[in-house]
Amino acid sequence: MPFVELQTSLQARQLPCDLLAKLCSAVASILNKPVERVNITVKSDLPMVLSGSQEPCAVLVVSSLEVVGSAEQNKEHSAKFFEFLTKELSLGADRIIILFHPLERWQIGKNGTVVSFL
Repeated sequence: MPFVELQTSLQARQLPCDLLAKLCSAVASILNKPVERVNITVKSDLPMVLSGSQEPCAVLVVSSLEVVGSAEQNKEHSAKFFEFLTKELSLGADRIIILFHPLERWQIGKNGTVVSFL
């Protein structure tokens, strides 16, 4: 159950109109999760500073069960996410940061309980 948030200083009109669908598919493929379990939020037009610069940039936050818990996993994921983001957002790799957060089943509430009990 991946939760992905893309935060960017790019204006909404600068983003591809199909970004949500493409990002959802990319997350499912990269993390090897069913698309029905992928949750995406995109926040644009944000005032941001990355590496001391206000040039256009993006931060991708990836939180998920089981698949983002090691350096080896995240190195592989990072390469694929950077390939996707540099292409879709027309940003250089130096203007993108990715944060990986492993989740536990008890940290996700769903249907009035937590995933541990589903």
